[in-house]
Amino acid sequence: MPAPDVTSYRCIETRPALGHVNLMLDTFISNAAPEDLRSIMRNLLATGPPGITPAFTNAARCCLRQTNCKVNPYLLFSKQSRDSPATPLPHLQDVLTRARSLFGAGMGFASLGLLSSIVRATIGLRWEEDGDMADFLAIIDSDITQAIQSCKEEQQSGRLVDVSSARDAKNELRSSLNDSLADSKLWGGEYAFERALLSMDYWKF
Repeated sequence: MPAPDVTSYRCIETRPALGHVNLMLDTFISNAAPEDLRSIMRNLLATGPPGITPAFTNAARCCLRQTNCKVNPYLLFSKQSRDSPATPLPHLQDVLTRARSLFGAGMGFASLGLLSSIVRATIGLRWEEDGDMADFLAIIDSDITQAIQSCKEEQQSGRLVDVSSARDAKNELRSSLNDSLADSKLWGGEYAFERALLSMDYWKF
């Protein structure tokens, strides 16, 4: 199943009338280092007025809905050979960054398609139990559990618009995790997504 098209989600949050950014401040934003902007945003969200965090997340979701991330499963991992194991490819980091942005902004269901594609891309690969690939997949396992938690919060918030598509995304993730488990059993490898599959078992939707 392809990643859900997040542009199909409507920007339903109520937004105030837009003003403008002070010219000097805009110059600073355009030239500040990303690390400085992150520090400023964290400080602002931690110390600002109560409504600033919802306003920020609403703006983030509206921005994310305007863009999409295409997944080519053949560009996520290099194929292992007799002399070298499978390794993550640069495109995988782009996909993970997108998925993390989505579930971090409260769009958990929109991230599930991307994560499902990553899980499916591991089927047929082999890795050492204590190798770098296993460590990297453990991080993705944690990402999936966070995405599931984001989905639960999205359900409870009342922001979920397309329930049918959300269920399809959940079912596709479960299917990819089960197929990955079956593949791991075939070659006797350690299953990479144990926490994610356990989280799915406790998720009622």
